[in-house]
Amino acid sequence: MRARSVVRAAARGIGVRVEAGRCGEDSGWVVRRQKTDRRDAEHLLDLLGQDRFPEIWVPSLEERDVRQLLVHRHKQVQARTRTKNQLQAMALSCGVQKKRKLWTKVGRAELEQLPLLPYAAERRKRLLEALDGLEAEIDELDRRVAEEARQRPEAVLLMTHPGVGAVTALAMVLTLGPAERFASGKQVGSYFGLIPSEESSGGKQRLGKISKQGSSFLRFLLVEAGQTAARYDPQLKRFYRRLAMRKNRGIAKVAVARKLATRWYLMLREQWTYPQLCQAVMQVSPSHSVVRKNKPTV
Repeated sequence: MRARSVVRAAARGIGVRVEAGRCGEDSGWVVRRQKTDRRDAEHLLDLLGQDRFPEIWVPSLEERDVRQLLVHRHKQVQARTRTKNQLQAMALSCGVQKKRKLWTKVGRAELEQLPLLPYAAERRKRLLEALDGLEAEIDELDRRVAEEARQRPEAVLLMTHPGVGAVTALAMVLTLGPAERFASGKQVGSYFGLIPSEESSGGKQRLGKISKQGSSFLRFLLVEAGQTAARYDPQLKRFYRRLAMRKNRGIAKVAVARKLATRWYLMLREQWTYPQLCQAVMQVSPSHSVVRKNKPTV
C-alpha cells in the first residue's frame, strides 16, 4: 500500500496516469511459477491492447484522508470503552454495580468518592482524566464527521434510512465508491465479505463462515447499524426475528447487515431516499409493511 502511494505520487508529478489492477485466475492474469518482469510486462501490454485489463477502483487522496478521520474516531471510541471498563472494574471491586448509571452525574460522584488505597486512587484519577479527554476529543471528531457527511449528497441520502448516522453513511460512501461499478447487490455483499465461504464438490454444496473479505471496519459498522435498523424497519425486524428463531442471533445479525448493504447500494445507484426505497419494495412485494417510524441513528 505504501509503495503504491509512492508510485502514484511520482507518476502524478510527471503527468502519467497509473492504473491498478487485480491479479488472479478470474481476472485474466496469468498465474504461473515462472514469473519474470519481462513476462509480466508483455502480458500487461496484451491485456491493455485487448481492453481486458482488470482495473480496480482506487479512492482519491482526499477520500483516503477522510477515511483516516473515521478510523481515528473508531480507535478513540475503543479507547474510551477500555477506560470505562477499567473504571467499572474498580467500582465492582468496592461493591458498586451501576452499569450505565455509573456515567451519570450521580454515578460519577459516587465513583470519585469510593474509598481506595493511595495507588488505586491515583489510578482512578488518571483514568477519569483520560476519560474526560477522550469524551471531548470524540465530540470534536463527531462534529467533523457530521460536517464531512453533509458535504456529500450520497451520505445525506443514506442517512434517510433508519439506523444510519453520519459515521456509517460516510464510511459506506468512501468504501463503496461509485455504485455503478457493481452489477448487483450480491457483488456488494461479496465485496464486504458478508457472503459465506464455499467448498463444494461432487454435487454437494458446503457453505462455511462468511469470507470476511474487504473492509473489516465497514463490516463492523454494517452489523451495528443493522441491529438498530432492525428495531425500526418493519421488514428488517421480521427478517431478523424469523432468522434468529430458525438459526441463531449471530447469523441473523450478519444476514441483516448483508441486506442493509444491498439496500444502501440500491439507494446510491438509483438515488433513492428511504421512502422511495420502501415504495419500490412494496411494488415488488406488497405484503411487506413499510411504515416508517422515528428512530435514533448509529
